[in-house]
Amino acid sequence: MRKLLTWLALGAVAMTLSTQAQAGATLDRVMEKKAMVVATNSGWPPQSYLDDSNQMVGFDIDVSREIAKRLGVEIGFETPDWATLTGGRWQGRYDLGVGSVTPTKPRAQVIDFVGVYYYSPYVYVVHNDNTAKTVTDLNGKVIGVETATTSEDFINRRLEIDAPGVPPIEYKLEPGEVRTFADSMLPFDDLRLGDGIRLSAVIAPEQTARNAIKNGYPVRVLEGEYAFREPLVVIAEKVDPDWTAKVGGIIAEMKKDGTLATLTTKWYGKDYSAD
Repeated sequence: MRKLLTWLALGAVAMTLSTQAQAGATLDRVMEKKAMVVATNSGWPPQSYLDDSNQMVGFDIDVSREIAKRLGVEIGFETPDWATLTGGRWQGRYDLGVGSVTPTKPRAQVIDFVGVYYYSPYVYVVHNDNTAKTVTDLNGKVIGVETATTSEDFINRRLEIDAPGVPPIEYKLEPGEVRTFADSMLPFDDLRLGDGIRLSAVIAPEQTARNAIKNGYPVRVLEGEYAFREPLVVIAEKVDPDWTAKVGGIIAEMKKDGTLATLTTKWYGKDYSAD
């Protein structure tokens, strides 16, 4: 018994030391190096993408740069796959994730939600030749979604948004088939080929759909038929509450002083910063 108590005591001390070693780890690293690494996407216009000069641009990129500016640090970007970005366990490879991530219950187990920085409606998008007027007109059709996203969770009826004040999800669509794509624009590339040739509809953020239309895709949004509306959060690894609080405070300031309203309007033509 005495040996058992000794081992338990040593274990408790080791756990305490481990916790102390983690406290402030990310914040200290960023402030000491005067640089931070942001995980984001490279092919999701207008949120984040490579321009003609091979430079990262977009709404999420501008938000990231503003956070870095207010921290007084330089910034670098990495573009892991979506599952890696949202899966946590970064082991210090990234300091923040700024990729328009939805706070879901499964994600809450593996990453910190630093703060909501805007809100996004998801819409149904059809080819211009499609005669659908309501979502029920799409029942039994082939629907395209980006894989490992909330649109895939939604179409499979397993979406659980983990944020206060979000209304219950309503499922009206009964798809005949769901096709998943590794990139946000790939389903639009299939949809642009014609109504029903590969897809009958795509479920995507309104901003992505509007950007596709702006770039000449022969598609339209099914008006008045939001699939769901979601808050989007900046994320961090679950290792440093001080870092999460620090960046969360910056996001709150950016919302209060109108910076997020300005940036959403710049990239989306509409203020998506208010709930």
